[in-house]
Amino acid sequence: MKKSRGRTGRRRRRKHSKSFMDGVNCSHKLEYIKLKKWLKERGFEDSTLRPAEFWGTGRGLMTTKALQAGDLIISLPEKCLLTTGTVLSSCLGGYIVKWKPPVSPLLALCTFLIAEKHAGEKSPWKPYLDVLPKTYTCSACLEPDVINLLPIPLKKKAQEQKKMIQELFRSSKAFFSSLQPLFAENTGTIFNYSALEWAWCTINTRTIYMKHPHRECFSLEPDVYALAPYLDLLNHSPNVQVRSS
Repeated sequence: MKKSRGRTGRRRRRKHSKSFMDGVNCSHKLEYIKLKKWLKERGFEDSTLRPAEFWGTGRGLMTTKALQAGDLIISLPEKCLLTTGTVLSSCLGGYIVKWKPPVSPLLALCTFLIAEKHAGEKSPWKPYLDVLPKTYTCSACLEPDVINLLPIPLKKKAQEQKKMIQELFRSSKAFFSSLQPLFAENTGTIFNYSALEWAWCTINTRTIYMKHPHRECFSLEPDVYALAPYLDLLNHSPNVQVRSS
């Protein structure tokens, strides 16, 4: 069948291109249906935002109505958030409280993500985990030979981030081993470097700022992380200004 080369074909292609730039609705996909159902069970109600794929910025949320400056886009109940409080309420909590020296809030969240991902179908957070990226293209994830090709400022930043993850992994091995009673498999195979790298990138690319009171069971590093399912699908052009509260 010959491809249409006339005016009608051009209109159709322009319409398809514009549709993709405006956003292709992805709310029919099973992973998003399950995520919305899971969030609704936790008190989240939304009728104006839809998961979508955008040309240029990738995955995001599209609105079904016109928005005005200052409009509230999304409001997520606190029980939907994944914070250090969530971690302490889990089976990991007792191990974190007893561990000395105290783990950082970041490590606590990384550990929780890895453990829940390993739990698979048994994890109550599975609907959220299923929509998280499987891999990341953060500079910290690049191979050394690729990092060496970057401009000097980016190269330095990438090397710093990679070193941070490597040091976090090295210093956390004993803590990970202490969790062995919780797992049938060896913790060394569960909490490996690639798993920690994935968790670290998940938190550092998707977290929203939410300050929490300091708890004695954590190190003195600021506890300011919160993962917000669905809200973290929000994406935007680099030319706009946004504010969260």
